[in-house]
Amino acid sequence: MPPFNNFLPVAPYPLLEIIIYTVAGLGAILIAYAVFLKAEKRQDVLLLIGSLCLVVYSLWIGNLIFLVAMLGLFLSSLVEWLEILFGFHQDLGAKTKPEIKTENPKII
Repeated sequence: MPPFNNFLPVAPYPLLEIIIYTVAGLGAILIAYAVFLKAEKRQDVLLLIGSLCLVVYSLWIGNLIFLVAMLGLFLSSLVEWLEILFGFHQDLGAKTKPEIKTENPKII
């Protein structure tokens, strides 16, 4: 008998479950990474892809509340990305704090 014949003869999970869990993990990572991006267009695309991944996962687990939340995030990021793409919404680029110019008040 070969030495590795019995090495993991049956995986603990079916292949479809492994794929679904991988897609869900990828979606969570993409959404978390999108929060830290500065460019709105890239942020919307990552939110779009990440929420779509989690929509697939929520359909798999059958959780209606999670499905509605991820569909809302998916649709809102899709609308904002399309607005930026077609020029209805201006891409702000880097999200920075506006400079506030104040004069030094005189203390009497």
